[in-house]
Formats: sequence, C-alpha cells, structure tokens
Amino acid sequence: MTQLSETGESRIRGYLYVLERSMRAAVSVQLARDAVREVESHIRERVAESDGTPNERDALEAILTRLGSPGTVARAYSLELLMEEATVSGRILPVMRSLLHSAGTGALSFIIAVTLFCGYTVAAAFIAVAALKPVFPQNVGLWLEDGMPRSFGAQFPAPTGMEPAGGYWVIPIALMIGVTVLMVVHRSARAWIASVRARLSARMP
Repeated sequence: MTQLSETGESRIRGYLYVLERSMRAAVSVQLARDAVREVESHIRERVAESDGTPNERDALEAILTRLGSPGTVARAYSLELLMEEATVSGRILPVMRSLLHSAGTGALSFIIAVTLFCGYTVAAAFIAVAALKPVFPQNVGLWLEDGMPRSFGAQFPAPTGMEPAGGYWVIPIALMIGVTVLMVVHRSARAWIASVRARLSARMP
C-alpha cells in the first residue's frame, strides 16, 4: 500500500493534529512539531510496508491502533523529551519536572518520585536553616527543652520554654548536610530518569 486515498490522508492528518495539540500542553511548539514529524514518518513507513489487506481503511486503522492513541503517544513523547532535557542538562528544575511526569507511569515510579521529592525537601530545609541563622539567630538552631534536644530548624515564634543551643556553628553544619543530601538525591534522580528514559525509548516507534 504505497499510496493512500484522500480519506486515508485525512485520517493521518487528523491523528497527527490531535497528537500535536496534546503534546503542546507539555513541551514547546518546536519540540511538538519535531515529534509529530517523527511519528508521521513512522506511520508512512508502516503504510508503505502494508499490503492494504483487507482494505485501506482497516489496514490504516491497524497501524494506528498498534501505535496507540494520540494521547498515549503524546504522553510518551513528552515524557521522553523532558527526560532527555533533564539527562543532558542535569539542571534541578528539568529533573524535578521529569520526576513529576514520570510519577504517573506506574506505582513504583510514583513511590520513587515521592521519595526523591522528599529528599529534595530535606536538602532545601537544611540549606534554609543555614541561610536563616545569621538573620534570625534566636529562632534557628538545635532546640533544647530542659537540656534535652527536641528539634532542629527554624521556629517562628520561638516556642515557650525552649531555646536554640549553640551559635553560628549551625551554619556550616546545616549547609554541609543540605548540600550533601542535595547531591546524593540529585544524582539518584538523574540515574532513575535515565533508566526510565531507556525503557520508554525501547517502546517508542
């Protein structure tokens, strides 16, 4: 089946139109167009290989069914493109966007994404403590009650009967812990995204 009728061409154009509109919700216009061209090329290759049996309409529908609905293909391509950006650039925001989108791909992905987001939160909390200590020295530190440590961090207002122990030594310790946790979590996130991307690429047309 080397050439389609006008009806067949309209069916492909409709599929690609919905695909592009679906992808624009997650990626740039240019990336969406590039992905649509790739999918169109794949469809036309399958059309050229098909013998048109039992008829053009059924043969084309079989090709599109194997490919998946436009929404499904759009989600797969969008996630793959986001993960490519995260893997190549290594920047925190692209990595976190990729984690957010990958959380919907399965239960394990959701659990790992939540765990990594918690890790980022812990790192940010320690870095915030280091930044707040010189500004609010009486509200940040290791909080003691009756000489026993109760919590660590910032308290606004300072709780009655408790006081922050120590001094500005809190800054380097909190900063060191925060940066270390951030590096470990970020490296783990990039490794996870790379593994998910590899699995998705293996299933892409």
